[in-house]
Order: sequence, then structure tokens, then C-alpha cells
Amino acid sequence: MKINPIEKLIGSAFYTGFIPFASGTFGSLAALIIYLIPGFENPTVMIFAISIATVLGIRIGNKFENIYGKDPAECTIDEVVGMWISLILLPKKIWIIAVTFVIWRLLDIIKPFPARNLEKLPGGFGIMFDDIASGIYTLFLMHIIVYFIN
Repeated sequence: MKINPIEKLIGSAFYTGFIPFASGTFGSLAALIIYLIPGFENPTVMIFAISIATVLGIRIGNKFENIYGKDPAECTIDEVVGMWISLILLPKKIWIIAVTFVIWRLLDIIKPFPARNLEKLPGGFGIMFDDIASGIYTLFLMHIIVYFIN
């Protein structure tokens, strides 16, 4: 099973997965750069992008896993989806984006229950769904933080 150049570009979030250190962090930064495009924060746009990226991530993730092994660092589309989920309906302010990024990265690394279990799902499902869970945790935490600070 081969990965074509477009799948490699998408699955590695613009080749951030091939950076030899902290590829997940760089994949998350790629997601932030896209998020900063004016209008991307619109919930309809975000949910559409998250949905498409999730479907592509599962499909392409299967190919990445066949070539690079279980939940490979080279596949960072999962970080993109998790980062975007973390930002849904939050005010587009620099401090909120920065705090969201830090909390998202921590939860993605720690993988609180059930994220760690979801990682064990086969292929692209395991690649994507642990990050989706961590993104949802970050989303809830950030909405609580923003509610009490604003």
C-alpha cells in the first residue's frame, strides 16, 4: 500500500510529521496557522473542516500505519483535528489560542481516559480518535476557563 504525494501532504499536515522532533507540536502549529485565516473560526467552517479531515485522517492513517507502524509520528493530521476541536466557539483572542494550545498539547501527551484506550483502536481509527477525545477535553476545559475569566 503506497502513499501518494497528496496523501503524504495531508496526512503529515504539510510534512510536519517528518520533522524529527515534536512532530505533534508542529502539526498542531500547522492547525493554528490555518485557524488564524480570517473566517475559519466560523463554527460551520470548522465543523466542516474537522469532518473532512477526520474522514481523510482515518483513510490516510491506515496507509501511514501500514508503512510507518502503529500511530506513527509521521501522521499528524490527528493533531490538526484535535487542535481544531479544542478551539470550537472560543473567542479568537491570542491569549485564548495560546492557552488552548498548551492545554491541548498536554492532554494529547497525557491522554486521559478514555483517550489512551481509543489509541488502541485499529489503524486510522486509533490514530484519530484518541486526539478527538483529547480535543473534546480541551474544548470543555477552555470553555470553563473563558467563562470564569471573561
